[in-house]
Amino acid sequence: MYENELVPITKVLLVGLDKNDPQFGYQMTELANLATANHLEIVATITQKLNRPNSATYFGKGKVEELKEALEYHGVEMVVANDELSPSQIRNLEQQTGAKVMDRTALILDIFASRAKTRLAKAQVAIAQLQYQLPRLRTSMNIRLDQQTGGGGGSFTSRGAGETKLEMNRRHIEHQISLLRQEIEEIEADDQTRRARRDKQNIKNVALVGYTNAGKSTIMNGLVRRFGENKEKTVFQADMLFATLETSVRKLNLPDNQSFLLSDTVGFVSNLPHGLVAAFRATLAEAAQADLLVQVVDYADDHYREMMATTAQTLKEIGVTDIPMITVFNKADLRPETIYPDRDGDTVTLAAVEDTSLDLLVETIRRHILSDFATVELLVPFSEGALISELNDSAIINATDYTEEGTLLSVTLTAPQLARFEKYIQ
Repeated sequence: MYENELVPITKVLLVGLDKNDPQFGYQMTELANLATANHLEIVATITQKLNRPNSATYFGKGKVEELKEALEYHGVEMVVANDELSPSQIRNLEQQTGAKVMDRTALILDIFASRAKTRLAKAQVAIAQLQYQLPRLRTSMNIRLDQQTGGGGGSFTSRGAGETKLEMNRRHIEHQISLLRQEIEEIEADDQTRRARRDKQNIKNVALVGYTNAGKSTIMNGLVRRFGENKEKTVFQADMLFATLETSVRKLNLPDNQSFLLSDTVGFVSNLPHGLVAAFRATLAEAAQADLLVQVVDYADDHYREMMATTAQTLKEIGVTDIPMITVFNKADLRPETIYPDRDGDTVTLAAVEDTSLDLLVETIRRHILSDFATVELLVPFSEGALISELNDSAIINATDYTEEGTLLSVTLTAPQLARFEKYIQ
């Protein structure tokens, strides 16, 4: 669901607990951005300083009363909490305030569900949603039983029927999760086959990673328009959190005939639900198997250091380690007195909307993944035609010609390939 679609706006109150966390203000700002991304209109924010949440109602008793009064004053029927709440906390808050309560996890899951377009993304989000529902089944069943039996005084038969229904619901959800995992395994098998074909071509893979809305898709589209094999095959981009959840892969052909694959991966956010982190390992497989990571950072955001820490933590959680990485401080044009485009080792400062910045980025990428490539001419005798097939499968063929002595090829080879075909070099 994107911004050009007509979407009903729901008014909400944001709530959060300041547990002496120096990042609390940033987290509340991020929560507001998430709510806006989900087409929610924020009318007020209520916070409280507590060392730990109230186990029953999240807030303390007095703050719950303040929340109830604020809901009535603003005419709002929905609360969005900064933390993941327990089922009983949600139930008690809803009962005491009369409003629907959505926690941070449910909000993110809702956004992901509305943005998922591919079969893989939809299956991954569905698993995360079902896993979120599982521990909340008993709470929802208890509410229905209380309504049926008038509170806690129901008969043993009613409770037994409730337990039976609860178990049926649980088994149904677990069965759905199992089916979805099978579906993901089938999609992953197809993706692995495609990656295996690419590996045979010996083409390097570069993956864009980083915080949501840092500008990964802008970089991808800029490079596709300049160097893309299909310059019209851009990806969706918008100034919003989680504009897209799909991993897109594009082949870029540089002026010297060298090529690499560029992947645009799903963005990260702090406190990403664990269910989503686990589910989206398949989507982030391109990053896990990349030859180089390009971390894109929103340099115009005052909290960019926290965003970088979140990216590092998320990559660790999904098992993406020991892969070389360069850091791109994007949106430098929005940061006063910043010199760009500029490079300091493996750090590039740029504005993705400008071609000079993209050229510097490509040159930096080239230093990492294409430095061991060389373009040479090979003369392969007709009697050794099997070598032509081998080169077609594993090397970059720039041009082919035929002479009396054999097939003349202009090829781009890695250092090991140069040694392998040294005697054919002209």
